[in-house]
Amino acid sequence: MKHEERGILSRYDLKKPLNRTVYALMLLVVIVMACSMLYPVLVAMFNAFKTNTEVNSFPPTFLPEEGWHWSNLKQGWNYIDLPIFLRNTMIIFVGNMIVTVGVLGLAAFSLSKLHVPKAGMISMFFLITLFIPPTTYLIPNFLNLKDLGLINTFAAFWLPAGASAFNLLLLKNFFDGLHQEMFEAARMDGASEWRCFAGLALPLSVPIIATLAIFVFSTAWNDWFWPSLVMHNDSKYPLSTAIYKYVISARGLGLNIRFAILFMVMLPPIVVFLVFQRFIMRGLNLGGVKG
Repeated sequence: MKHEERGILSRYDLKKPLNRTVYALMLLVVIVMACSMLYPVLVAMFNAFKTNTEVNSFPPTFLPEEGWHWSNLKQGWNYIDLPIFLRNTMIIFVGNMIVTVGVLGLAAFSLSKLHVPKAGMISMFFLITLFIPPTTYLIPNFLNLKDLGLINTFAAFWLPAGASAFNLLLLKNFFDGLHQEMFEAARMDGASEWRCFAGLALPLSVPIIATLAIFVFSTAWNDWFWPSLVMHNDSKYPLSTAIYKYVISARGLGLNIRFAILFMVMLPPIVVFLVFQRFIMRGLNLGGVKG
C-alpha cells in the first residue's frame, strides 16, 4: 500500500476553520511573491518582441499588440558579439570551479578529516569573516591583485575564488557527514591522504559540488562590478559587464532591442536553475550546519 508523505498540515488539520484561513493567507502570500518575481522576467520577454514605439507607448501594454517581431532577437544578437563575452564568462566559471574544488576542497577535507591543530578555531575564524561586508575588502583585493600583476587577467577572478569562506564551510560541513570509518579503512589499506581525498571524498561529494557549481555559475554570470574594475580590455569582459557597458549604458539603442538582448541573457541561468534545482536543495541539506 502506497503511503502519502505527510506535509505541514494533515487533512484533519485542514478541516479546522482557523487552520484553513491561515493556510489560505500563506498561499496568497506565496502567490503574490511569485507574481512579483515573475513580472520583471515576463515584461522583458514580451517587450523583446514589440516594436520600439509600442515599448515606449503610454499607457504601456503587457502583451505585444502589433504582432510578435522575432527579428528583434536577430538584431540584438548582431548588436554585440555575445559569443565572445559568453566564452569569457565560461572561462571564469570553469577556472573558479577548479580552484573551488581543488583549493577549498583540500582545505575543507583537511579541517574535517585530518588532525589539524585548532581546527575548530580555524573554522570559527572563517565563519566570522562571513559577517564582514564584501565592500570592505574590495580595495585590498584590488591592490593585492595589482601588486601581483594579475589585473586584466582571468586569474583576477580565479585567485579570490580560492578564498571563499562560504564555499569552504559548505564543503567542510558536507565532509563532516562522511563516515570517518571509510577513511580509516582506506588508510589501513595503505591509501595516502591525497588518495582518500581524490578516491573517496570527491566521488561522494557530487551533490555538494553540483550545488557549488550552480552558485559559482550564478556569480560568474551576474557579477558586473568586479570585472569592470579588474578588466581593462573589452575583449576580456564577461557577459554581464558587456551588457552593462554596451547595452544598458548605450545611447540611441531602441528599447525593444535592449529587451531582446536582456531576454536572451536571462534564459541560460533560468534553464540551469530549472534543470539542476534538485541539486540545490539536496546540497544545502547535505552541507547544512549540523547541530
